[in-house]
Amino acid sequence: MARLSVLWLCSQAAAVYGVTFNIPSAPPANASTQLAAAPVGVSFEFFTFPGYMNDVASTKQCLQNLKDLTGVWPPIRIGGTTQDRATYDASSPNAVTYTVASPADAPASLTYGPSFITLASQYGGKVILGLNRRLNNLSNTVAAAVLAKSKMPNLDSIELGNEPNFFSNSDPIAQRRTWNAAADYASQVAWQNAVCGNLSAEGIISAGVYFGTSPMSIAGLAAVEGSANRFVKEYCSHNYPQWSGTYNLTRLMHHGEIASQISGFAGDVAAARAKGKPHIFGETNSATQGGGGISPTYGAALWVLDYIMQTVLMGSQALYFHQGTIGNCQYCWWGRYSMGAPYFGAYLATATLAGADKIAALDSKTTSYAGYAVYKDGRPIRVLLYNSDYYTSGRRSSQAFTLVGLSGASSVTARRLTAASATARVDQGQSPTFGGQTFRDGTCEMQGAAAVETTAVDDGGRATFTLQASEALLITL
Repeated sequence: MARLSVLWLCSQAAAVYGVTFNIPSAPPANASTQLAAAPVGVSFEFFTFPGYMNDVASTKQCLQNLKDLTGVWPPIRIGGTTQDRATYDASSPNAVTYTVASPADAPASLTYGPSFITLASQYGGKVILGLNRRLNNLSNTVAAAVLAKSKMPNLDSIELGNEPNFFSNSDPIAQRRTWNAAADYASQVAWQNAVCGNLSAEGIISAGVYFGTSPMSIAGLAAVEGSANRFVKEYCSHNYPQWSGTYNLTRLMHHGEIASQISGFAGDVAAARAKGKPHIFGETNSATQGGGGISPTYGAALWVLDYIMQTVLMGSQALYFHQGTIGNCQYCWWGRYSMGAPYFGAYLATATLAGADKIAALDSKTTSYAGYAVYKDGRPIRVLLYNSDYYTSGRRSSQAFTLVGLSGASSVTARRLTAASATARVDQGQSPTFGGQTFRDGTCEMQGAAAVETTAVDDGGRATFTLQASEALLITL
């Protein structure tokens, strides 16, 4: 809390003196590497994937909305805890088979058949497929991998196990031996060799799949990959900023706190790059165990937005936001009936990065106030502003952001992301809006009249914008 207090004081000082950002006319030295065509992806818990695709009407439209912005279907990942409880059954007529005491539960074990792979093959975008390693049934995993490679033209990569830092010596993969970093690194390399040998394929493994950076890390795994590195498509981390019940929305959405939280992954991003491979966040979201009370809020949407900007700046290629048990998932972006407020952050992030080459930070990432310049073909095309001051009720503060270095137009247009408060929730009747529009419950169709703001640019290339606490603004140059 001491660190947050310092950041809060800094933000208040900035509020007194205003915030001014210079927009470089070309990507500056701190700009990102080349952006992926679709950096914002979705992760589906393994056992729920058929349900999301077949039974939840909003899934296709929510993904389509993101495709409409970029021209590319968002990448998806199919995996999670239940991938390491799943056994492939070549004779099963069902996509998935399991039994649970309550629809809100995840199964302790399950099987899946060839139609699961067929369903995955029908998605229009790239797919990461998570397969079982915990149960130590290599031949079963190889059989599923061989089918996936032969039937899925959209197969991007294969995970061999999910979050193995949570495996224990009682799991079959450990063979009653101590399960630690060295054991997992050796296991991953051995399975990569075995699976890819059967596939006659290279560059197909999403390696690591670690929760956090300790006690196992991408840097540690990459250091011992050796010749097996040729089988690796990318190195994968998982990240949930808030877990073990310590949920705090003020910290989650704070611009400086986001920078602090992700800083521990910089070494893993660098380790992947040193191996000539991209880094991804193959599973991420606001809080563990389906999300705490903070996860369905508009403040979580603001976190999604700024978190995406900061991680791609750090060098991660893509982020896959997890969608858990249908109907029992507070951080989910959509479900059977209500939209989740965090989807608005994902939509704005996708709109910000769509068609762009690079993004650059305009601020120091130590206060509440953020600015990003977005570049295409060497010139700025958009600016994203974010006021992460936390607002719930009473007088709503505001902050003036002045941009200098604008040229070529007498005015610019903008669309605003806003809501009644940081704690606003769609399922409680307080939907955020982006550019005056929302997404319809149950279908995810955009609705409402678009609201575009116009701001004058003076002869000196200067324009000023006002953002209330807990708001973001996307400016088109």
